[in-house]
Amino acid sequence: MRYVMKLGLVGIAVALSGCATQKQWSAYSGSRADGVVRLGYNYGMFEKPEIEPGQAQRLAAQKCSVWGYQSAEAFGDATQQCTATNQYGCVAWRVTAEFQCLGRGNSPVAAAAE
Repeated sequence: MRYVMKLGLVGIAVALSGCATQKQWSAYSGSRADGVVRLGYNYGMFEKPEIEPGQAQRLAAQKCSVWGYQSAEAFGDATQQCTATNQYGCVAWRVTAEFQCLGRGNSPVAAAAE
């Protein structure tokens, strides 16, 4: 009986500890005129998001490049916001990061500066 109880406790601990989940940044908004790209990903209560280092920077630079900019730079650290709650508290989050496009862009702002 003790064995079954210990096994049950181990199972609960494993379930509550969460699973490592590979997440990918994706562009969810931005402004060509302002040269700003906003990236994000979502995760749930039992997930431990794992992000490939540098993936957000590469994606932001790629999006900026499409608009004619040369590179992208992060505005700061990523932020995390609760997106769903229940009686136990927050159960889903959205992580976001904002990047500024750099270099000469073919945006209306860059064209006006010429």
